[in-house]
Amino acid sequence: MELSVVVASRPNVTPQEDIEVGVMADRLDFGELWIGEGWVWDAFVLATNIALRTDRIPMTVGPIPVSVRDPVMIARAAASTAAVAGRPVGVALGTSSVRSVEGAHGRSRRRPVTALSESVQAVRALFSGDQVDFDGDVISTHGYRLRMDPPGGPITVAAFGDRAIEVAASRADRMVLDLVSPDMAADFRTRLDAAATRAGRPAPRLAAWIPAAVDPDPDSYEQMMWSIVGYLEVAGYAEMFQAAGFGPAVELASTGADRQALHDALPSDAAYRVGLVGDTDTVRTQLAAYASAGLDEVVVVPATAGDPAGERTLTALATLR
Repeated sequence: MELSVVVASRPNVTPQEDIEVGVMADRLDFGELWIGEGWVWDAFVLATNIALRTDRIPMTVGPIPVSVRDPVMIARAAASTAAVAGRPVGVALGTSSVRSVEGAHGRSRRRPVTALSESVQAVRALFSGDQVDFDGDVISTHGYRLRMDPPGGPITVAAFGDRAIEVAASRADRMVLDLVSPDMAADFRTRLDAAATRAGRPAPRLAAWIPAAVDPDPDSYEQMMWSIVGYLEVAGYAEMFQAAGFGPAVELASTGADRQALHDALPSDAAYRVGLVGDTDTVRTQLAAYASAGLDEVVVVPATAGDPAGERTLTALATLR
């Protein structure tokens, strides 16, 4: 199982800290850096910024909401970033949430899984460097080809529901999850393999973003707990959190309770259930559980509060790799 690192561009991490985490991942020789499309940075700008400060680490940008960025925007941005970085850049594509797509961006999230499937097809065609003419039910592009070299990285699909898993199984190089326990990861592994069998192709690699804090201090742990709070209202995550034993917090979220109430409703060990948390031996055991569950890659989301740039956590994980 591979270990990589993500800078998730989340509000509880300062913008500068995201850059420093990326630099740290390169210095510690992790195999890949993921750049999340969050509420702070534009993901491709952040990726380019980090590329200019690092030496060699390949990058995947996203998950990018396919209802917000069209295939030409995605392919052109990836190729531009790769040209500046001088290394491969992949993209992860996802449907995102109503809160983001319709709320923040004011865009339609109509037929999200169809948009996801068609976006993967169009982006893959654009990544070939050929002129593309694609007509889908939701997504289309005509007469465009990249004027730069193709970005050269993989195409990943973020998936939770069965239909999105079918898209990943039939069209993606890799599928990515977020905030899952080993038991939930094992269930997704089974579902992805079955979908790939139906599609008649080898199963894509399976990755998951997992929050991490080795030897956490109180600030590190609190940062992880607040990250969980941010996902309690998001469709798709609620079901997983129910399975992880966060039922009271999920029910409160459905009533519009404030963030402090949601935080207080979480079990005190919530981050331990969906993260890599504890001393080195504990984290080693947790990583083994994720490997046994069938993950091909754990994408570490390091806590940075009380651990600038996640140095303590990433240094410990580098020794476990």
